[in-house]
Amino acid sequence: MKNTLKDIDVKGKKVLVRVDYNVPLDANLKVTNDKRIVATIPTIQHLLEKNAAIILMAHLGRPKGKTVPRMSLQPVPPRLSELLGKPVKFVGGDCTDPQSKKAAADLKLGEILLLENLRFHHEEEGKNASGEKDKAAMDFFAKELASMGEVFVQDAFGTVHRDHASTTGVVKYVKEAAAGFLVEKELKFLGEALENPVRPFLAILGGAKVSDKINVIANLLNKVDAIIVGGAMAYTFLKSQGVLIGISLVEDNKLDLATELIKKSKERKVDFLLPIDHIITDKVDFINKQVPGDSIVKNTFDEAISEGFMGVDIGTKSIEKFSKTIKSAKTIIWNGPLGVFEIDEFSKGTVKIANLVAESTDNGAISIIGGGDSVTAIKKAGVDKRISHISTGGGASLEFFEGKELPGIAALPDRK
Repeated sequence: MKNTLKDIDVKGKKVLVRVDYNVPLDANLKVTNDKRIVATIPTIQHLLEKNAAIILMAHLGRPKGKTVPRMSLQPVPPRLSELLGKPVKFVGGDCTDPQSKKAAADLKLGEILLLENLRFHHEEEGKNASGEKDKAAMDFFAKELASMGEVFVQDAFGTVHRDHASTTGVVKYVKEAAAGFLVEKELKFLGEALENPVRPFLAILGGAKVSDKINVIANLLNKVDAIIVGGAMAYTFLKSQGVLIGISLVEDNKLDLATELIKKSKERKVDFLLPIDHIITDKVDFINKQVPGDSIVKNTFDEAISEGFMGVDIGTKSIEKFSKTIKSAKTIIWNGPLGVFEIDEFSKGTVKIANLVAESTDNGAISIIGGGDSVTAIKKAGVDKRISHISTGGGASLEFFEGKELPGIAALPDRK
């Protein structure tokens, strides 16, 4: 068990907090979704109650080591200030320049400062100015960041799967370090789901590529009672079983692997559920996310898809089949949509599954949603408030489900 915020003394200290403020901005550089900001409020409020001086560190976008004005974190402090009901200071330009260091040094107890985008520095991601891997450069940058505070709190679950200066490096150069409340909550839900689930334990996996979820499926086959596979990756599994899939997206180089995974599921007595019918179309405008007026859209009779058509959603029979497993499950993890849900006509299957998961949660099941698209789908269905836990880190939760060690968590000291 790692140190948590309640295990360390932060009273009257300068505390560096890694947060995930990689938020979407509109054309006027206004925050359009503040979920990630809101998620950090409990940790910040606890630090304020302890009369700490708070220095927040974050990134936004992928500026690749360059100062990109439209990726500045400047739009964040006004929204954070509204949520907290107190001012939040900000220094633009460079997060470790003399101006930023002075602002950190002058910060009084009970005040909050947000540093500029960490990724304006190549060193944050462990690279030098040439973009080459450089551990020494990363360590130097981590030390520069650490010099501004005494204690480090990791509260950015969305970045803990990265070995970066602000996630693993800083820990080495501060007196104390711990997980914030957000990270603690993530580890509690995800950890208990994998290691001590209430059974039956169900995993629902969607998305485009089998290659993205290979290790997740392989690891979960040792833990779950059932797996539902939908989305485009289902067509690779279906083709591996000799099912016609038309012109649906498929990874031909993963067919043998798909066969092997299905074989393992049978050996381990895990129900491996694939769609038994589909919503199909002969044309779709993926760029503009719409269905051309002259396209044909229909529900197949069975799992086979005719030549010239592609699968874009699970069909009515599949929903009925999946519903029985979802309703009986007591622990549910879900990562990835089950169709092209961004297009309304092809979102019905994903939305229906979201509602079924919510109903199961209402009846006592524990439900955990991970991955940006899955979270968007849950919100589209209007059931996000009925889910036990919505993970703030898609990549991190996926790697957790794979059974991988998360560097940003591993770097934190163990509880004594």
